[in-house]
Amino acid sequence: MKPVTKKITFSAMLLALGMILPFLTMHIPRFGNMLLPMHIPVLLCGLICGPVYGGTVGFILPLLRSAVFGAPVMFPTAIAMSFELMTYGAVIGLLYMRSKSRSIPKVYSCLIGAMLSGRIVWGISQIMLLGLSENGFTAEMFIAGAFLNAVPGIILQLVLIPAVMAALDKSGITPVEDESRETAEC
Repeated sequence: MKPVTKKITFSAMLLALGMILPFLTMHIPRFGNMLLPMHIPVLLCGLICGPVYGGTVGFILPLLRSAVFGAPVMFPTAIAMSFELMTYGAVIGLLYMRSKSRSIPKVYSCLIGAMLSGRIVWGISQIMLLGLSENGFTAEMFIAGAFLNAVPGIILQLVLIPAVMAALDKSGITPVEDESRETAEC
């Protein structure tokens, strides 16, 4: 199978997973939202398929899920999340693609870089959507939304993403390389 076909297939599978995962946590809304279930497939897509596919899946996922299921609400949540998740997928894919090694420590460094970048973009998106007025987006809202309320999800991502990548590596399903890159390295 050609690398482009593999990337499209993996991206579609991870997009579908992102649509379904929130159903597993919706019965406990307060804690379920803290687990950030849509983030996991996007981060994996960036690692496996690269920055373009990861960014694309990240941008589409919250908007599509909002349109199909009504959750997250389109404004401002799904719109801000689309830019946040696009950043996660693109940044982790770019960092991992440019790394010389494909080790678990490298997955961690790429993951942390993407998580910080995505949260900054989420904050900027919220400011643009809600404004900086007293009734708009405040610094307290940013800290709470990006870090404090997200601690369970951050922990889950730091445990699950490297474990999944290690399992994929062990099974031989590591990042899908372009043929041009594969032939250049031989």
